Amino acid sequence: MLAIPSFFIIGSRQLGLSILTHEAAHNTLFDSRALNRHVGQWLLAIPWGGDRHSYQGYHFKHHANTQMDDDPDLHLSAKFPTTRASLARKFARDITGLTGLKLRYFQIMSAVTGKAPLGAPDRTSTIAFIVVNAVAFTLFALAGQAWLYIVLWLLPLLTWFQLVLRIRNIAEHGMTTRDGNVLTTARTTDANWLARVFLAPYWVNYHVEHHAYMYVPCYRLKAAHGFMREHPMERKPGYLAVLSHTLLPNT
Repeated sequence: MLAIPSFFIIGSRQLGLSILTHEAAHNTLFDSRALNRHVGQWLLAIPWGGDRHSYQGYHFKHHANTQMDDDPDLHLSAKFPTTRASLARKFARDITGLTGLKLRYFQIMSAVTGKAPLGAPDRTSTIAFIVVNAVAFTLFALAGQAWLYIVLWLLPLLTWFQLVLRIRNIAEHGMTTRDGNVLTTARTTDANWLARVFLAPYWVNYHVEHHAYMYVPCYRLKAAHGFMREHPMERKPGYLAVLSHTLLPNT
């Protein structure tokens, strides 16, 4: 019975690893740049298939050009508003593993050809991801528990992680302004304890604050929100409110 809640919790912890990878890319997870570089890469990014090093330059370009034409993340928000049916299809692809399989296929093919897109894991990171996961599977198999790796690591990575990652991406910039105003080109989303467990670990919901103070550690963002809350920032009362906001009316 514990396998079912564990599936969802672990998938959300994989999201947490990606958020901590992002924190390390900002060099705010540790005081030491070397620790941010090495821990961020080998302990946080590699297990779920990320690449802290490639991501850093890509992500800083996003901060410098948020919601502008040369924002490398613009494709994540430019598709909104959308219809209810379109959003449902996206969620269905995520939770059935189609999105995850497609991303891993392109990651491996990029490693084979040596032509990884900007910000994508490079060949070394992809090989490390495969090796680390192969070793993990082997250890579980030798212990007679191969199903644990498959059901409680691989499947969440290909399914639930993709869904909560998409929701987080929508919340951060979907249907925000493109006028260069740091208070409205990103969005802060209120998160109760359940949302913090599954969608917004490590204070990631304070995204306006993060864009306003990109070198403030994640654990200080709530405090930053305290003195910024009176400003007319883009803010929604929860993730359901965000999804409703990004839908075309009467769809």
